[in-house]
Amino acid sequence: MIPLDQVLTVERVFVGAFGASKKRVLQTLAERLATAVPGVTELDLFDQLIARERLGSTGLGQGIALPHCRLANIDRPVAALVKLDEAVDFESPDRQPVDLMFALVVPEAATDEHLQLLAAVVERFNDSDTVAALRDTRDPDELYRLFFKGF
Repeated sequence: MIPLDQVLTVERVFVGAFGASKKRVLQTLAERLATAVPGVTELDLFDQLIARERLGSTGLGQGIALPHCRLANIDRPVAALVKLDEAVDFESPDRQPVDLMFALVVPEAATDEHLQLLAAVVERFNDSDTVAALRDTRDPDELYRLFFKGF
């Protein structure tokens, strides 16, 4: 498995306003992530993220979401970590709005790797101290450091 610190860089850690709806948040996410994925347009990425959401919400609960998708024309996984200024309804099982997101885009054939990366992210978000610390910072560098702290 590729380590998460090779999939997520500090340049893809964002703090701020992404929009007032899940759709707008995913659109902004696609705009920001597309710059890191050569050969992929914002629209392609957005379409795939929305298609995945139609299968079921990627909202985990407790204000956390893991939007993710597969793309045919990429050769490596790419991720982003986002702390939203305003929490957004992600249709999570617990109905809590989302303010923390980890987005993951993987090559279409990377089934096992995709699941392993998602499991590693969930493990980090299962640590309540880490989640609380992530919510307490507005600095992208600090957000990145805290996400990997202890791992």
